[in-house]
Amino acid sequence: MRPKLCFLLFLLSFSLYSCGKSNSDKEISDWVENGALVVDVRTPKEFEREHFPGAINIPIDSISLRQDELGPKDRQIILYCQSGGRSSRAESFLLEEGFTKVKNAGGIEHLFSATSK
Repeated sequence: MRPKLCFLLFLLSFSLYSCGKSNSDKEISDWVENGALVVDVRTPKEFEREHFPGAINIPIDSISLRQDELGPKDRQIILYCQSGGRSSRAESFLLEEGFTKVKNAGGIEHLFSATSK
């Protein structure tokens, strides 16, 4: 492939990725503003050190036993952890359990940046 064409394809794919990411961040921010339940799935010690304002702590290892604390299955729920791995697992679990409005915000720093825009 010619270098100019490769570069143009790279720019196109990067801009599509960026647009998708910012749309996701806006949706997360909108959900927080509209009162979504924010759930930190890290350990209690991690939660104690720093957490998103208003978040509740349900560690990933406890989520199956404590899902009744999340409320109705159509409630907007935002999940986060340290880097996104545990919140991704929690999102998959909750979707399998019939929760319909679940978003994985990834890591805590991403959640802070998504809601500060």
